[in-house]
Amino acid sequence: MPHHPHTTTLQNVTRGLLGTFMIVAGTSHLTFERREFQAQVPDFVPEDKDTVVLQSGVVEIALGLALLLLKGKNRRRMGIGLAAFYAAVFPGNVHQYTHRISAFGLDTDAKRLARLFFQPVLMGAALYSTGVLNASQPKKRANV
Repeated sequence: MPHHPHTTTLQNVTRGLLGTFMIVAGTSHLTFERREFQAQVPDFVPEDKDTVVLQSGVVEIALGLALLLLKGKNRRRMGIGLAAFYAAVFPGNVHQYTHRISAFGLDTDAKRLARLFFQPVLMGAALYSTGVLNASQPKKRANV
């Protein structure tokens, strides 16, 4: 049976914060931030912007819950899935920057540009907190 390393306290805290962030963000898609999130839907998306925001809100809530509840291999798969989700929504952040759309307090080009660099941090946090980065590291051999 393969050994699956346990996550550290820091990974667990990171995962808890990230999962909570996703649930809150998803809930805000469905309620008080709907218009703000519509600003991030690129014009090339062939669906109604409000529909995309509502659908992505449901997905974010599900991802947040899964991040908090899954264990073992499923947790690592979730980390990869969440990192992929962050990559998939990145064009929305680029759209907001290139079209100079103010939303979420990002009302200057500098703020919108800085936000672009936050997406890789989220991707890394998803991979780190779920143990994906640990699982890919070679095992240390004991000195005999």
